[in-house]
Amino acid sequence: MKSLHPALTSVYDDVLRRNQGELEFHQAVYEVLESLSPVVQKRPEYVEASIIERICEPERQIIFRVPWVDDAGVVQINRGFRVEFNSALGPYKGGLRFHPSVYLGIVKFLGFEQVFKNALTAMPIGGGKGGSDFDPKGRSDAEIMRFCQSFMTELYRHLGEYTDVPAGDIGVGGREIGYLFGQYKRITNRYESGVLTGKGLSWGGSQARTEATGYGTVFFAREMLKAKGESFEGKKVLVSGSGNVAIYATEKVHQLGGTVIAMSDSSGYVVDEQGIDLDLMREVKEVERGRVSDYVAKRGSHVKFVEGGSIWDVPADVALPCATQNELDKDAAETLVGNGLRLVAEGANMPCTPAAVQVFQTAGVLFAPGKAANAGGVATSALEMQQNASRDRWSFEHTEERLDHIMTGIHELVLTTADEYGIPGDYVAGANIAGFTQVADAMLAMGVI
Repeated sequence: MKSLHPALTSVYDDVLRRNQGELEFHQAVYEVLESLSPVVQKRPEYVEASIIERICEPERQIIFRVPWVDDAGVVQINRGFRVEFNSALGPYKGGLRFHPSVYLGIVKFLGFEQVFKNALTAMPIGGGKGGSDFDPKGRSDAEIMRFCQSFMTELYRHLGEYTDVPAGDIGVGGREIGYLFGQYKRITNRYESGVLTGKGLSWGGSQARTEATGYGTVFFAREMLKAKGESFEGKKVLVSGSGNVAIYATEKVHQLGGTVIAMSDSSGYVVDEQGIDLDLMREVKEVERGRVSDYVAKRGSHVKFVEGGSIWDVPADVALPCATQNELDKDAAETLVGNGLRLVAEGANMPCTPAAVQVFQTAGVLFAPGKAANAGGVATSALEMQQNASRDRWSFEHTEERLDHIMTGIHELVLTTADEYGIPGDYVAGANIAGFTQVADAMLAMGVI
């Protein structure tokens, strides 16, 4: 880790003291603070107004009990969270995650990242995040519906299209958003389309929302390559995960001339040197809800499945980590660099550990942090809000064009900011500084809030 500017050391110490045991949140805060040394030197008014301390403290943290009844008639209890982190630029915006690993520290890390990610989109949205330690895997549709209804029965009072607008995240797809929206409508007696995003197309959803995070990550990586006079043409690509983000990142890589040769899930990874057959992978993961090992059985003997191994052992030109936080560590980064890796763009939130990022940057590998590279999902959620507010509906092509324009704009902003602060080509610092200064300037304008 880099050392912090003296003006920031006390801020970080205070974060550690006030948020004990929340390791992911500590990591996310440090990663931003270590980029801000040139900012506090150039803009001392941020320090004088305690802007950094305020940004590190959520505006509101909501924790609640979620009781529900399973199919056997047994009452189950989960814990629900919503961290409304910062609304300087607009209503809180960020997904809901249903996964056993969810606790307050995870939600705060995700919400903190969301603040800067949303700022980079130049859309009028603040940052927040939420979820529950509920595990939808193995649950019936009826159980998931009852859980979502109980969850929304508490959360609804904190939401609104001008207040807080959740979306989906891990474990929360179109099915869950439907159940959540139905309960919100039932309780409030309002058809408030803009209160949730990721809705079905027939009832207020946006074209290209499903594809947006994966597509956006690849659009950003394309711009990184273009800045070096290169393209995806002929590149071998690794995509970790096999969920929504990974599927559509793979699709866009193939459209741009690259070849995704490996994908993974929690059971292991598959290597298909001929290129992942995306239609088959969709059938396995989305229709059959199977494992990547099932892809091998259907695809043929030329495909290899490695149980419990690391996808980062596979040689490739580009890596797109699209699974979960801290999935790519220092050892994996060193292996990738040794195998000739050229570029990493984070499709998930903070999938690379700080030590891994340092390995990439030291080796001259192009590296884009998630707050910039995977902003396509929330950008398209904001486009969905825009359509809902105007009672409009756009075509897939128009929405994808807007997404492409936003991701290209983020890339330009990040590089321009890095140049402005004397660290040319540093995507991490450029993204952190660009996102931070937009939020900080809005907070300065509004006084002590």
